[in-house]
Amino acid sequence: MSENSEETLPTPSLRDLENLLGYCFKDQALLLQALTHRSFVNEHGEQHFRDNESLEFLGDSVLGFVISSRIFQHYPELTEGELSKIKAYLVSAANLVRLAQRISLGDFIRLSWGEEKTGGRTKRAIMVDAYEAVIGALYLDGGVEAASDFVWRQIGDLKEELDLKQLTYGDFKSALQEQLHDLGRPEPVYRVVDEIGPDHRKTFVVQVVILGEVVAESSGRTKKEAQQSAARLALESLNSSR
Repeated sequence: MSENSEETLPTPSLRDLENLLGYCFKDQALLLQALTHRSFVNEHGEQHFRDNESLEFLGDSVLGFVISSRIFQHYPELTEGELSKIKAYLVSAANLVRLAQRISLGDFIRLSWGEEKTGGRTKRAIMVDAYEAVIGALYLDGGVEAASDFVWRQIGDLKEELDLKQLTYGDFKSALQEQLHDLGRPEPVYRVVDEIGPDHRKTFVVQVVILGEVVAESSGRTKKEAQQSAARLALESLNSSR
């Protein structure tokens, strides 16, 4: 990391982000790296900057461990399959985007000029990767306790929103189809509108189309996850309009 790297993202901005994270880094270079997209490195030179991909890899594992550990402790009566569904929901791309938006993470990400101009700060894959990279940086700087505290503060509201019965036993696609049948409407169409990221780590964006109208859109690490998430949003939309 070059001596002038912090000039690109001033220390006050880092402090603002630390306030949003609820954690003060001992090594701010880790936080800077977590915020650095590969496009920024390609534009400014690898000899001075490191992108956040390795931290994102670590953060993804830390996030999975923290969530698994906490839900195991909170729901000891549930089976492995039920716990897996809860975990998949909490760490879904759609939810991670929501959590990243809560801390305005997009405002702090370092991007190339070209990526900036094409709306990189709001791209789901970039935001999710940066969010997981921040978790990786928290783990390296403050250990599993710092990462766990941050994740559970963030995930707390989502946990409270959980409908365990629906989440662990429900099939949102089937439920949506049944509800549309009851309303005399045709089956929904699930349309993949975007595939973001490398082949080994894609994020799929899926729309639910009913009678030619897009009623919901969501994303997931697999097409199935994205379809289920979009179906859940479509159900909520239908129920709120009745």
